[in-house]
Amino acid sequence: MGHAPMASVLATCDEILDRLRSLGDPKNVEGMARYGIRVPKAFGVSAPNLRSLAKEVGRDHQLAGRLWRTGVHDARILAALIDDPGKVTVPQMERWAKDFDSWAVCDSACGCLFDKTPYAWDKAVEWAGRQAEYVKRAGFVLMATLAVHDKKTSDERFEVFLPLIVQHATDDRNFVKKAVNWALRQIGKRSRYLNAAAVRTGQEVRRIDSKAARWIASDALRELTDDKVRRRLKR
Repeated sequence: MGHAPMASVLATCDEILDRLRSLGDPKNVEGMARYGIRVPKAFGVSAPNLRSLAKEVGRDHQLAGRLWRTGVHDARILAALIDDPGKVTVPQMERWAKDFDSWAVCDSACGCLFDKTPYAWDKAVEWAGRQAEYVKRAGFVLMATLAVHDKKTSDERFEVFLPLIVQHATDDRNFVKKAVNWALRQIGKRSRYLNAAAVRTGQEVRRIDSKAARWIASDALRELTDDKVRRRLKR
């Protein structure tokens, strides 16, 4: 027998936490640590189970806020999945960003929620200039996920991100440089126009005397100049 459907208006934060706890697996927590996710409170719920539970609960802005405040890793990812982008405010984005304690929570909040708000473009630029590792990562994750999810914005608008990629390519912190690389690759895979612009940016980054910059550029250029990528963009 499976769990009965959970109407979000009836579901309390404690009920959701009990469900998350029952779905958790200590082995998953160990696996998370191997991927650089070391957080104080986690149940080890798998991504498919989190997505399934999010569908069951549905959109609920108030519940999302309560789940986030628990500080539980799995609850925070679920919060990003069930929150309503139309109700997210700038102060909420700032509060959540200050709480980021892993790349997984950062990426979930940015790629499942924040990039669907009207504030995503401004926060991408603003957070890219912040010093805190996961907040800075969030700026570049927003650039990457906007390039994938924002289908309506013109390609030219994405060019504003490219100088920021050059500017911050020397940050050698692992979770920052990987996000800078991700942003460059996703922007460059959006269209032929942006592919050419991203390749030029990658070549500029490659000339910077920095180990992080050389890695970001070489990895991104390898993908952006790949025949398969260019054939897809040509189609």
